[in-house]
Amino acid sequence: MKKFLSTITLACALGLGIFGASSLSFADDATPAAEAPASTEAAPAAVAPAADAAAPAATAAPTVNKGDTAWMLVATALVTLMTIPGLALFYGGMVRTKNMLSVLMQVFVIFSMLGVLWALYGYSVAFTGGSPYFGGLAKAFLAGITTDSMGATFSKGVYIPEYVFVVFQLTFAAITPALIIGAFAERMKFSAVLLFMVLWFTFAYLPMAHMVWYWDGPDAITDAKSLETVVANAGFLWAKGALDFAGGTVVHINAGIAGLVGALMLGKRIGYGKESMPPHSLTMTMIGASMLWVGWFGFNAGSNLEANGLTALVFLNTMIATGAATMSWIFAEWLGKGKPSMLGAASGAVAGLVAITPACGFVGPMGAIAIGVLVSPICYFFVAKVKYWLGYDDALDVFGVHAVGGIFGAIATGIFVNPALGGTGVWDYVANAVGTYDMVAQLTAQVWAVGTAVVLSGVVAFIAFKIVDVLIGLRVSEETEREGLDTTEHGERAYHF
Repeated sequence: MKKFLSTITLACALGLGIFGASSLSFADDATPAAEAPASTEAAPAAVAPAADAAAPAATAAPTVNKGDTAWMLVATALVTLMTIPGLALFYGGMVRTKNMLSVLMQVFVIFSMLGVLWALYGYSVAFTGGSPYFGGLAKAFLAGITTDSMGATFSKGVYIPEYVFVVFQLTFAAITPALIIGAFAERMKFSAVLLFMVLWFTFAYLPMAHMVWYWDGPDAITDAKSLETVVANAGFLWAKGALDFAGGTVVHINAGIAGLVGALMLGKRIGYGKESMPPHSLTMTMIGASMLWVGWFGFNAGSNLEANGLTALVFLNTMIATGAATMSWIFAEWLGKGKPSMLGAASGAVAGLVAITPACGFVGPMGAIAIGVLVSPICYFFVAKVKYWLGYDDALDVFGVHAVGGIFGAIATGIFVNPALGGTGVWDYVANAVGTYDMVAQLTAQVWAVGTAVVLSGVVAFIAFKIVDVLIGLRVSEETEREGLDTTEHGERAYHF
């Protein structure tokens, strides 16, 4: 245990040391960046969805809107709900009885641990200036943030308390690593899970969040010259024009690729492919999926950072894309297996939620339905066919749903944002109008985002798993795995019959 705690401390210190180098020249950062996409490369401009066309003029005095603040606090609570207990029950119901408690424990503790790390250094690395790839430590330990500090939204002159932005983004940073555990469920040491999460969070999640979402905010843009300055200071993928409204690349592709690497490096569960390993409680899985669906409204609609018409569109898009994906999955399963299943319906709902996440603030309702209808057959094919053809044991289909669904959603965002297809377009803060849509430029930016997420997460996950394996070992013993992780790792049972 002392060795494990020492390695955790070393990992945190290493992360702080590397990222800290960039903070020396950026002690006084601009107003914290709102979670915003960027423009197309063809006509660079900081953007927001067209629904915000009535944004206040650049000269408007900064204000904190109490309605926006109240909505963001509710959204933050909803994202917490979708993790604990939503994700925990969704995953827990799909494993065997002897491992139910271990999954609940992993999700619960990961969320707790990474929330603390977010406050210590994560927020600063993700949302302060430093380089195009990661920020600095100017706001480590939340230094300089007070109840009077303000964070930018998508509208000029409109702000929310920075503490609200901090805690909202905390929930994203905490749920993303928790998603990964489904890929290697039932076979990894609890101590190894925690150490891996510290390393992956520090070197994969934080840089990806910075690259996609960091910019100086809309008030920093007044003319073409100031736009050039904002683009130069922004995250790498934001500057390239990548659109990711609520985390298709940062959350889902990022986590899904790490999960696949973990499944491959740990190997298959004992008896996989030879013994039946059905979910022990589809009732729990359905409850968890329902909580995920409800919590996702905070995840997606909260990412607008304001309570306005666009927030309503995001809410609607999230609802109908998920419904469409649920129906699409069960019909694909009906055709493929002869019967529609509850597990299939739940999987389809999650696939729809994943795919609409990057697109929810950029597409119209019909585009959202199209994304939902199309994503499920693709994910179903990977879950029902590709996984078995290639022989990897992605226990709870993290790669097949989150990575594949996230990749499809990210690319589809670049297509359905087109106003001609009912999309909102992207907002040009210099012209104060919707910018010109260029499909080639936008799809190029989306491919950059997808490729960066795949490579960064894959490489970091591989190195992190190797480090953990050398220090404390990755996998439990065969005897432990056969008995189950509940009793061997935690000394408790989920059920007493």
